[in-house]
Order: sequence, then structure tokens, then C-alpha cells
Amino acid sequence: MKYLHTMVRVADLDDSMRFYRDLLGLVEVKRNDYEKGRFTLAYLAAPDDVDRANIEDAPLLELTHNWDSEEYDGGRNFGHLAYSVENIYETCEKLKNAGIIINRPPRDGYMAFIRSPDNISIELLQTGKPLAPQEPWVSMENTGEW
Repeated sequence: MKYLHTMVRVADLDDSMRFYRDLLGLVEVKRNDYEKGRFTLAYLAAPDDVDRANIEDAPLLELTHNWDSEEYDGGRNFGHLAYSVENIYETCEKLKNAGIIINRPPRDGYMAFIRSPDNISIELLQTGKPLAPQEPWVSMENTGEW
């Protein structure tokens, strides 16, 4: 397993970039706009992590800006922790067998969401290419929210 990023929702991307980049000193390493979903993802890293040969190995802060206005109360501005795993199906099966609810099953062989005992959302991502879809995951419905 490898730690990937922490996601935080932000109301104003420009204000947040001024804070995290200009004042705190983090470095923007990539940004993607998703017109269809109406959101932007900006990834930042600490300067010492940017000096590494491979930025993909750096722990990142993901700023998620939803283009439509939304109040972030009750901790909704904090999104999730993300980890890559060697086999998403085996990982989810182990968690399910231990009584953990798979909130968003890995129907696509790539991504799943679970919650910690303290209700923290955790994203699990398949290392490398997605695995071939397989049951019971393909037919499994979402449970709750993530």
C-alpha cells in the first residue's frame, strides 16, 4: 500500500492557491479541469517532495473546487485519504470479511471507497491498470456515502 493524497474541497480556488501555494509555499504539480463534472482538481506538494526524481512518489494535497456554489459544513470540505493497493479485489474482500462496509465497490476494477471507524472516507485505487471487472463487485450497489 502507498499513501497518495488527501483531498480538501475549497470554495474559492484562487484564494486557496494563494494560501497553500503563495503563503504556505506548496508547489502546484498538476491541475485538471473537468467540464462535464464541473470541477477542478489542483494537486500540490511540499517543495522538498517536488525535488524528488519522480513526483508520482510524493504525497499530495488535492484541492477540489466544485464550480457550482456549495456550503461546506459538517466537515464536508475534507474529502478523503487515498491509498493505492496491489489488488483492489483482495483488499476489499479482506475488509468486507472483517465487517467493513464497502461504500463504493470496485465495480471498475480500479476504485473503491470505505470509511474508517471515525467515519473518515478512504479511497482505494488499484496500482497500475484496472483489473478486469468481476463479481460480486460488478453487481454490488453503493452503500451510504463516501
